[in-house]
Formats: sequence, C-alpha cells, structure tokens
Amino acid sequence: MIKYLTQGSVPKGEAGYFASEKKRRLLITVLLFVIPLGVFGVSWYRLGTRNTVWTVGAIVGSLPGCRSLVNLIMLLMRSPMDRSLYERILPHQGRLAMGYELYMTFYDKSAFLDAFAVCGQTVVMLSTQKDVDPEYIASHAQELLGKNGYRTDVKLLTSEKKFLERLDSMNENYDSLHAGLKDRKDERYPGLSRDEIVRRLLLDLCL
Repeated sequence: MIKYLTQGSVPKGEAGYFASEKKRRLLITVLLFVIPLGVFGVSWYRLGTRNTVWTVGAIVGSLPGCRSLVNLIMLLMRSPMDRSLYERILPHQGRLAMGYELYMTFYDKSAFLDAFAVCGQTVVMLSTQKDVDPEYIASHAQELLGKNGYRTDVKLLTSEKKFLERLDSMNENYDSLHAGLKDRKDERYPGLSRDEIVRRLLLDLCL
C-alpha cells in the first residue's frame, strides 16, 4: 500500500498514467482529509466543544488535503491518451527516450501532451489538444531545460503524421544528433544518460 501511494502502479511518462494516477490521488486525498477530520471529531466528542487547540490543528492539518484535492480536480478534468494513438506511435519509438500521456503546466497556459521524444539536443512533442499554443509551450519548456543546464531545441507538433515522420528521422540520424554531446554526471539523476535526464526534467514539469 505504501509503495502504491508513493509511486503508483503506472510510472509518470507511461501510457495509462492518468487512469492510475486519478485512483492513487483520490485515495491520498481521502486519507489526508480523514486524519484531521478524525482528530476534530474525537476531540469534539471527548471535550464537548469545538473551541480547542485540536480544532486549530485539524484545520491546519487539512491544508495538505486541500492541495491534493486541487491536483485531483485538475487530473479529473483531463482525458487519458487515446490507446490507439499510443499503439501507432510505439513502432516509431526506436532508441528514443519517450514520454507519454502528460499534462504540462506553466503560469499562463497548459497543454496535454500525448507524447514527446528526446534525441540529443532535439525534443519533439505531440499534442492533440485543440486549443494548444505550440510556440508558447515549446519555448517555455526549452527555457526551463536551459535553466537546468541542458540546451535543447523544442518543437511541439499538432499533426500525428508529422510527429511520426520526425520520430523516424530522429532514429535514422540518431548517431549524428548525439555527435559532440557527452553524457555528464548529474547528482539529481545518477546513472542516467543525457537523453534520460532531459526526459526526467520534462516529466518534472508535468502533473
């Protein structure tokens, strides 16, 4: 149970994450509210009044539950990735570091990402969200990766056909796209290659 609550059954960045994460966060939210409400109820029953320090503690203790509830609502508003789309993308993945079914948020705008691929300094994303702003999302993701020390060229595509063509091209030119790039040690992500680190950084930008 503890492992499920901390990690979930489907890792972030894999197809099926949203459905799994909704269930996990629902359980976490319920638990975070049950504890302070239990303290409040027991103290009121035992002391016969709500005007106690236990009530204050219960109110403060409910704040994590409120935050979890907000995150849960944001997840519930999003639909999972189309399974057939995932199955169409998978044969084109090759050696690329991929991420699937993600919701990337920034201050002003957000976007549902069906998938993204990392190869050297190239990052390509796909979003089937109708009102997505490709330039805004790509530029902000690129900026944040740069601030973390990883220079990249990020593109967000809304065409499945163009995205699959780009994946094939990245696989065909895999070695040349990595030419001159050296894997460096990153204490935050020990043992990961440069592509895998960029992938993890992108995952950290998502719910």
